[in-house]
Amino acid sequence: MFLVIGLLVVFGMVFGGFALAGGHFDVIIKAAPMELMMILGAAVGAFIIGNSITTIKAALAGFGKIAAGPKWKGQDYQDLLVLLFSLTKTMKAKGVVALEAHIEKPEESPIFQRYPKILKDHHAVDFICDTLRMMTMNLDDPHQVENAMEKQLEKHHHEAHSAAHALQNMADGLPALGIVAAVLGIIKTMGAISEPPAVLGEMIGKALVGTFLGVFLSYGMVAPMAARLGQVIDEEHQFYKIIMDVLVAHLHGNAAQVSVEIGRGSVPGNLQPSFAKLEEALGAVPNE
Repeated sequence: MFLVIGLLVVFGMVFGGFALAGGHFDVIIKAAPMELMMILGAAVGAFIIGNSITTIKAALAGFGKIAAGPKWKGQDYQDLLVLLFSLTKTMKAKGVVALEAHIEKPEESPIFQRYPKILKDHHAVDFICDTLRMMTMNLDDPHQVENAMEKQLEKHHHEAHSAAHALQNMADGLPALGIVAAVLGIIKTMGAISEPPAVLGEMIGKALVGTFLGVFLSYGMVAPMAARLGQVIDEEHQFYKIIMDVLVAHLHGNAAQVSVEIGRGSVPGNLQPSFAKLEEALGAVPNE
């Protein structure tokens, strides 16, 4: 919704201001198809040259993230905290043997099955299960576990940000590609220097459309989209950071409810469940 509103404001203010200033759209309309072919064609080609197929796919998928926003909502954060509470409580009360059935086949675990959205996120599930598996192998040094988890999160976050970086690189190049299109228009104009001023003026105007489109596409569309994608990735990353906070707190010997409360403090403020609401959710957890 905000993407559509933002684009409408950008187009409305730029082209509305141009019209109110007495500008005529005929030159822009005539020149735009060929200019866009050169600018966007070169930008897409450079994008393909400069990125791996994985990054290209992630960037294309990123447009969905830009439009929809972060996939984790307030209820998902509460579900994650309740899930981690159930797992750490099971580990404390029944030992690692009881926990193994849940972490070896999470898709068959009644604890994980209560939260299908989290279960569908392979990174979240693998991150939880791999860390708990390390704990069952007597790796109970909180600092070692935290260090290992931080490295995994850093790698995942770096890979996730590659799409936003790729879009930002495209935005950075668009103004220069607009200049390329404009220079080609000037070259064409110089080849027709014997034409009357009215013809030359129109040709120069068409050439300048290239510069305009390059700058407009960069700062009015692609760069803001790259920035928004980066924000979405950062917020989604916080979901995984909470997993680390809770499990490390558990390793420090805290009760399951205390560990979860530590994790609640890392939930983004606008999505954070209240203490009372989380208490109510934890109280409703069935005994495994």
